[in-house]
Amino acid sequence: MTAGLPFIIKVCGITTEDDLETSVEAGANAIGFNFYAKSPRFVTTARARQLVNSLRGAYIKVGVFVNPSEEELLEAASQVPLDVLQLHGEHAPGHLASSFRIWQGSHATMDRTSLDLSVEAWLLDTPTPQHGGSGKTFDWSLAADFPARAIVAGGLDGNNVASAIRMANPWGVDACSRLETKPGQKDPDRIKLFVEAALEAFRSQAKQDLEMHS
Repeated sequence: MTAGLPFIIKVCGITTEDDLETSVEAGANAIGFNFYAKSPRFVTTARARQLVNSLRGAYIKVGVFVNPSEEELLEAASQVPLDVLQLHGEHAPGHLASSFRIWQGSHATMDRTSLDLSVEAWLLDTPTPQHGGSGKTFDWSLAADFPARAIVAGGLDGNNVASAIRMANPWGVDACSRLETKPGQKDPDRIKLFVEAALEAFRSQAKQDLEMHS
């Protein structure tokens, strides 16, 4: 999978083979594996490797980290065939963007004067001390004029993702807790509803953009 994809639909916090297969078969093209030890969706690098090896398919493998050391990132990337490092926190070593595809976690009200344009995308989430996973949305209009490639996260599901795409016109969307029956365990129907609604909204947006510029 390449950075040239027209849009990203990511299901994050995958911990089981069934949830991984459901997500990819539904049409999600990015899957998040959480390496933050304090998260209820935490997986070890060994477990993430098992999950990745369980499914042959074309999808972006995203490792999610909070305040990681450079050593931690390099170790995880050597153990798991990750395509993207998603970095959250105040001490994420963003200089690795020259060696890895980086999605930088932040929020839509961030100071944009110091925006690092070397990263592939910015994942905009609802501010929380836990660095995401709140299940709460933010004002999507704040992301509409974001001056870099943006992925909208925070409280998304099949009922509201189309509205988020219409308002923010992002490169991608990311869902986790609102697709779960409990932390770390997804509901297959919620996954399918989210992915299908996102696919339809992105395709509709692309059609409108094409008509505007034709």
